[in-house]
Amino acid sequence: MSKMKTNRGAAKRFRRTAKGGYKRAQSHLNHILTKKPAKRKRHLGSTERIADADVKSVRRMLPYS
Repeated sequence: MSKMKTNRGAAKRFRRTAKGGYKRAQSHLNHILTKKPAKRKRHLGSTERIADADVKSVRRMLPYS
């Protein structure tokens, strides 16, 4: 049987955590930043965990992570 392919878009967006979950970056931090408050931009810079409902699909896209 051939090897499974990793979804390259997902590989760039999601990283595996030490405890087996997945983390992701937040959106809305690329442009039109002048109208956003500093507090909002600061919080958008942090990472978030993938929702439990999405873990199954992320795991399928990243078979070797």
